[in-house]
Amino acid sequence: MKKKILRILAIFLVLCLALIIAVPFFLESKIAEIVKNKVNQNIEATLDFKEANLSLIKSFPNAYLNLQGISLINKAPFEGDTLFAASALNLEMSLKELFKSANEAIEIRKVLVEDARLHIKVDSLENANYDIALEATTNEEKTSTSSGFLLSLKEYGLSNAQFIYDDFSTGMHVEIIKMNHTGSGDLALTNSQLQTHTDAQVSFEMDGTRYLNKNKVVLDALLGIDLQENRYSFLENSALINQLPVVFEGEVQLLEDAQKVGLSFKTPSSDFKNFLAVIPEAYATDLDQVTTTGNFEVTGAINGVVNENLIPSFTIDIQSQNASFKYPDLPKTVRNVFIDAQIKNETGVAEDTFINLERLSFTIDEDQFNSTARIEQLLGNTKTQMHADGRINLAKLSKAYPLPAAEGLTGILTADITTAFDSNSISNHQYQNTKTSGKASLEGFHYQSDDFKNPIDIEKAALTFSNTTVRLIDFSGKTGQTDFNATGTLTNFLGYFFNKEELEGTFDLSSNTFAVNDFMVEETEENIGSTENDETGNTNTTRVKIPAFLNATVNASANKVLYDNLTLNNVSGQLLLKDETAILNNVRSEIFDGMLALNGIVSTKEPVTSFDMNLGIDGFKIAESFQALDLFKVLAPVAQAFQGKLNSTIKLSGNLKEDMTPNLSTLSGDLVGQLLAAKLETTNAPALAALDNQFKFIDLEALNFQDLKTVLSFNNGQVATQPLNLQYKDIAIKLQGTHTLDAALAYTATLDVPAKYLGTEVNALIAKLEDPSLKELTIPVTANIGGTYTSPKVSTDLTSGVTQLTQQLVEIQKQKLVNQGKDTAKDLIGGLLGGKEEDSTNTTGDKVSSTLGNLLGKKKDSTATDSVNSSDPVKEAASNILGGLLKKKKKDTVN
Repeated sequence: MKKKILRILAIFLVLCLALIIAVPFFLESKIAEIVKNKVNQNIEATLDFKEANLSLIKSFPNAYLNLQGISLINKAPFEGDTLFAASALNLEMSLKELFKSANEAIEIRKVLVEDARLHIKVDSLENANYDIALEATTNEEKTSTSSGFLLSLKEYGLSNAQFIYDDFSTGMHVEIIKMNHTGSGDLALTNSQLQTHTDAQVSFEMDGTRYLNKNKVVLDALLGIDLQENRYSFLENSALINQLPVVFEGEVQLLEDAQKVGLSFKTPSSDFKNFLAVIPEAYATDLDQVTTTGNFEVTGAINGVVNENLIPSFTIDIQSQNASFKYPDLPKTVRNVFIDAQIKNETGVAEDTFINLERLSFTIDEDQFNSTARIEQLLGNTKTQMHADGRINLAKLSKAYPLPAAEGLTGILTADITTAFDSNSISNHQYQNTKTSGKASLEGFHYQSDDFKNPIDIEKAALTFSNTTVRLIDFSGKTGQTDFNATGTLTNFLGYFFNKEELEGTFDLSSNTFAVNDFMVEETEENIGSTENDETGNTNTTRVKIPAFLNATVNASANKVLYDNLTLNNVSGQLLLKDETAILNNVRSEIFDGMLALNGIVSTKEPVTSFDMNLGIDGFKIAESFQALDLFKVLAPVAQAFQGKLNSTIKLSGNLKEDMTPNLSTLSGDLVGQLLAAKLETTNAPALAALDNQFKFIDLEALNFQDLKTVLSFNNGQVATQPLNLQYKDIAIKLQGTHTLDAALAYTATLDVPAKYLGTEVNALIAKLEDPSLKELTIPVTANIGGTYTSPKVSTDLTSGVTQLTQQLVEIQKQKLVNQGKDTAKDLIGGLLGGKEEDSTNTTGDKVSSTLGNLLGKKKDSTATDSVNSSDPVKEAASNILGGLLKKKKKDTVN
C-alpha cells in the first residue's frame, strides 16, 4: 500500500514538473500579445519587443517573464523618435496572473530593466514626447484605461541605464549615464518604506554652459511612502557628489496641480577635505593623505511649491574661513583659503535665482589670488559682474596642487581684470553693452606636453582688455628651433566665448627662424588611423587643421623658414585665415640663389587638405632646386642634367599629405620655364645619355640652351611637354611627348639631318647629279624614348627618312629622263654611277636602284629599327645609307 502511494505521488510530481515545463510554451505567445495590447491601448505610442520568454521555474512559485529588445516609439509630433528602449525587461508575477483574460489587470511584483535608454524631449513649442497617455472622457473610461497593470512591487531595479532630458524651450540639457538603481519594499501597502540605492554620472548644461560634466553621484535613501496623502519622506539619506558627502532630510508631497517641497541638507562634517572632494576626481587624488586646517561647510534648505509658474525658494551657503591644505608628495602649502558664496532664490520665480561670490582667495608663499562675482537672474537675462586680481607662480602652484601634465610648468601670471555683461546683450550680439577693463601678463612660461612636439617657452606675454578688444602688446617665445615675436589685436572675443562666433584678429608676426616641423606631432596610439602612411616610410604626423573659428590676418616675416628639407631666407607675406582656409598673399622668399613669389590658398575644410598655388621663380639654381624639390623631379626629371639658372611660372593644385607636402598623384596645372646660361651634363640624365649614344654625329652637351623656353602641363599623374625646338649647329631637333609621375617615358626626338652628314660617297653622288636642290637636302630621323628615366630604352625609326630620300632620288631620275631622253639618260646615269651597260629589258629605275644598292648598300646597324620594305632596291639603298649614318664615328662625320 505504501509503495502504491509513493508511486502515485511520484507520478503526480512528474506530471506537475511536466506542466511547469510545458505551460510556458503555450502561454508565451498569449502573454506577449496581452502585454503589447494592454500597453498600446493606453498610450499614444507603440510598444514592441523582439522576443518574450516565460519561465515557471526561475522564480518559483511566481512566474518570470523576460522581454527582449524593447522599444517605445513616439507618434506625432515626435513621430519615429525612440522614447524608451532596453535590451531586456524582466517581470515577476503570481502564476494566476497568467490565466487572466485580456480585459483583466495584471499585477506586477518585481521589475528589473537592463540597459535602459530614456530620451525625454520638450520642443520649442513646449510639446513633450513623454506625454503619451490617452485622454479619458469619463471617469469610467479613465478607470478602464488605467487598469491594464497593477503595481504591487516588492523590488525593482535599473542596470546600466541612461537618461537624457532635452528641453529646447529653455536650453536645458541633463544627461545621466551609467546609472544603477535598486529599490525594495512593499508598494502595495498604503504606508510603506522603500530602501533605494543609486549611483550614476551626471552632466548638466544650460544655454550652452556646462555646469556639471560626468560628476559622480551616489545616493542611499530610505523613503517613507504615504500613498493616501501622496507624501514621500526622506528618512535616512546620504549622498556623495564626487567625493563630497551630504546628508539630507525632508519630504515631498504631490498635490493636484503642484508639488510641495521641504528639504534641508548639509555636509556631515566641517573638514576642509569636503572642499577638495567637490573638485573632479582627476584633480583631487589621495584625499585621505591630505593635511588640512580650517573648515568647509555646505548647508542648504529648499521650501515651497513647484508648479508651472513657481519653484521653491532655496538657499545654498558655502563657507570656508582661513583654511589650508597640503598634499603629502608636494612641498608647498596652499594657505589663507577663504570662500564665501551663496546660491539663492528668495521669490520662487526661477528667473530670480542668483549666485553671490563674496570672496574667493588663497595664498601660496607670497603669491595671492583674489576673486569676487555676482551673477543675477541666473535663469533669465543673466547679469554677471566679476573681478579677479593676483599673482600666481605656476611653478609653485604645481608644487602645491597635483595638476595633470604639469611636469616642468613654470611662469609668473599676473592679472587685474573686471568685467560686466548680460546674456541678452551677448545673445543679440550687442557687445557694446559689455564693460571689460584690465590687464594680464605672463613671464618665464615653460610647458611640456605630449600634445606638443617640443616644450613651449614664452619669455613674455602682455594683454590689455577693453569692452570689445583684447590687445596683444607683447608676445615672444620659442619652441624647438622656432622663435617668435608677435603683436596684434583680437576682437569679438565675447562672441567667440559665448556664441561660438568667429574670433577675429590682426597680428604682426616676426621670427629669426621658423621651423614648420616644430608644429607637427608624431602619431600616437590615440590618433592612429587618422593619418596616411608616409610614402617615404617616415613616422606619420597628425594632420594640421586650420581652426574653423579663426578669422585673422597675419602679416609675417622671418629671416629663415625651415620646411621639410628646404631653407627659405628673408620670407615675408600676408596670411589670411578664415573658414578653415589659409590664403597666402604676396609671399616672397630667397631660395636656391633666386627669388620665389607665391600666392594661393590651402584648405583643411574637407577630409583631405587641398591647395591651389601660383608660383613665380626667378633665377633658381637648376641643379640645387631639382635635387631638393620632389615636385621638380617628377615634373621635369631631365632638368637634373642641366647646370645654370631657371625662371619659371607655375600654376599648381592638388592635395597635401599629413606632413603638408604635396601628394604628387593629385597634382594638376602647368609650368612655363626658361633656362638661363644652361649647360647640359648627360651623365646626370640617363635618358639623354642613351639618346646621345644613338647619334654619333651629335654631341648633346654642346647644344645651345640659352633662353630656352619650355611649357609643361600635368594632370591625372601624367606630364605633357609641348613641342620643344633645339638646334645643334645646322641640325634642327624637335622634342615632345609625355611622362608619368613614376618616371615612365613616352617621348620622340625628330632630327632633320643635312645631306652632308651622310658621308663622302653620298655627297660625291649628289655632286655628280648636279641638282642644286640636293645641297639643302635634310633627312628626318626619329628617336623613340621609352622605358623609365633611370632605365631608358631608345630606338630609331628611319621610315620617314628613307621615304623622303627615295622620293627625291626617283624624282631626279625622272627629270633627267625627261630632259635628256631615255638613251642619253641611261648613259649619263651609268657614267655617273660608274656601272656597266645593263640589259635593255631592265628599266632605268631598276638600273638606278641597283647602282645605288651596289654603291651605298651596307649592312644595317643592329641598334636601328625601321619599317622599310626591303623589296624596293632604292629604298633599301637609302635605308642602308641612313643605317650607316647612325654608327659613323664623330671624327669622320662632324664637320
